[in-house]
Amino acid sequence: MTIRICVAGATGWTGSAVVRGVLNSDAFTLTGTVAQATAGRDIGQVLGLGENAGVVVSSSVAEALEVKTDVLVDYTTTATVKDHVLYAIKRGIAVVVGTSGLTAQDYDDIEKAAESNGVGVVVGGNFSITATLMQRLALETARNVPQFEVLDYAWAEKEDVPSGTGRELAEKLGDVQQPKQVRSMDSLHGPIEARGATINGVQVHSVRLPGYTLRCGAVFGLEGERLEIFHEAGPSAAPYVAGTLLAAKKAMQVKGLVRGLDALLFK
Repeated sequence: MTIRICVAGATGWTGSAVVRGVLNSDAFTLTGTVAQATAGRDIGQVLGLGENAGVVVSSSVAEALEVKTDVLVDYTTTATVKDHVLYAIKRGIAVVVGTSGLTAQDYDDIEKAAESNGVGVVVGGNFSITATLMQRLALETARNVPQFEVLDYAWAEKEDVPSGTGRELAEKLGDVQQPKQVRSMDSLHGPIEARGATINGVQVHSVRLPGYTLRCGAVFGLEGERLEIFHEAGPSAAPYVAGTLLAAKKAMQVKGLVRGLDALLFK
């Protein structure tokens, strides 16, 4: 039996690639799509697939989930994602979240709702397999090198800082160990913002400029040497499809909140 998938943000950069991945897979069935601007049209025509996919685009998650669905995949916006997730959880539908910008309080609320309803939710800052490996290598390095910072690059118009990848990386690095600060923040001269934002004790620097798609990683320093571990993505969203669909399978097998694709790959 195939897994029934609804994709919210189905016409976006990543969402559209996930829709194509679902349609091309024998393991999944596309049951719904959400995109307000193209509501009422067949998703196959919207994405220029050359034929109808048999799935009409809905204007809301609530409308799309009226059709029997196993997993909601959300690639929408920071402003809407939490409401989508909580709505799906109440309906007993597993969720995969690729949308960035959720706060610590958001995660707490989602975790409580998922556990109380016995539903699996997988949230990832980046569903690329190689980005997940970057994070894994960075976390192993942080166990042995006490000084490190996160650098996060993206296109000029990207709204969230840092990216979901950068935030997740910083949070997990800080859990490994709090980086050693040779000079305290309150002893600095000049604008303290120049040292970046502090996330879970880790300094994070977000660069937003034309010429970048996505580049994120960590820099580790010891006396006389430096190690840089980075993941860089090109203009295609294809790298995120395999990880998203893997998360969709796993979301049906877990209960509660799982943060990060690495939690599914490395056990």
